[in-house]
Amino acid sequence: MQTAASYTERKYPVNLNFKIMSLSIHQSIAGLALCLAANASCTTNDHKNNTIETSALKPVITTEQVQFDTDDPAIWIHPTDPAKSLVIGTDKDAQGSLYVFDLAGKIVNKVAGLKRPNNVDIAYGLSLNGTPKDIAVVTERETNKIRIFSLPDLQPLDNGGIPVFEGEKERGPMGIAVYTNKSNHKTYAIVGRKSGPMDQYLWQYELKDDGSGKVKATLVRRFGKYSGKKEIEAIAVDNELGYVYYSDEQYGIHKYYADPEKGDTELALFGQADFAEDLEGISIYKTGDSTGYILVSDQQANRFNVYKREAAQGHPHQHQLITAIPFSTIESDGSEVTNIALNDKFPKGVFVAMTNGKTFQYYDWRDIQKRIEAQSGQPK
Repeated sequence: MQTAASYTERKYPVNLNFKIMSLSIHQSIAGLALCLAANASCTTNDHKNNTIETSALKPVITTEQVQFDTDDPAIWIHPTDPAKSLVIGTDKDAQGSLYVFDLAGKIVNKVAGLKRPNNVDIAYGLSLNGTPKDIAVVTERETNKIRIFSLPDLQPLDNGGIPVFEGEKERGPMGIAVYTNKSNHKTYAIVGRKSGPMDQYLWQYELKDDGSGKVKATLVRRFGKYSGKKEIEAIAVDNELGYVYYSDEQYGIHKYYADPEKGDTELALFGQADFAEDLEGISIYKTGDSTGYILVSDQQANRFNVYKREAAQGHPHQHQLITAIPFSTIESDGSEVTNIALNDKFPKGVFVAMTNGKTFQYYDWRDIQKRIEAQSGQPK
């Protein structure tokens, strides 16, 4: 998961893109405490958590089913009519696909025959043959490549795929986030993998024209700490503030600069005591230049933890947990959010999340905002 690239070049408002084994007593107590702190009705399950809490938010729309296993969504904003915007989502299988849904949840296009497409993100205005192109960038695990397609028509722009993690023992790419530097307009793909070293776990590639109107990728840095506990999949970029966040499952959320020229020092590690087991998809909802929310999936609890996007006073990279909100998703991996007014169903934006059952769910941001305010006293 993961956040889409900046829409500022289109002059839109600022935006941004149960497999649990038996829980330990400590995890169960921690999860119950978080539930009670959120003032929600609580359910417990010592095995698979396929239970939807009675207080869970309900989606406005559930998409049509894909063939195998949904994993990660991205949101593409139409350049002239936001009501024609699309949701791009992966169907994770050895014969998987990249699907395109409209805002009613209907399947309107797909690229079939991808070898386990895992995560997807979007960039706007990449210059190819002198023409700006919107692109979807997808990790294809079984070929050790990233795939790149034009939007909205899903035409390949990658000469059959771009190899990643070359020379490494562990190469299968999983998570991806695309960062567009607002100062120099360079576009980068930040890629994670199933497993890797304790340091330099993420690799960052600059994306640009190969001279023929296709995309090439140049490795510009290796960075990012890894706990070794499980894996790193969910990656999200805050384009306007220039930060990258990623979920180190069963450990915490790491924060770095997204600009490779600003160095590889870890800026923050947070959320370490806030999750039942795996922390997954990350989405960033912006309410201003530097304000908003960071939503992170508490996968086995079927909740999303909500953190402040803005840092704590005097602590520029600390992010406060505001509340935990139960959703109707089951074991949510990937998610995405936009604050763009799309249509009458989503006038303050839409939050899209993967759920078991081969679908994605669309939530009206107004419902999420009401829950944040009710549970935490946060102002609009």
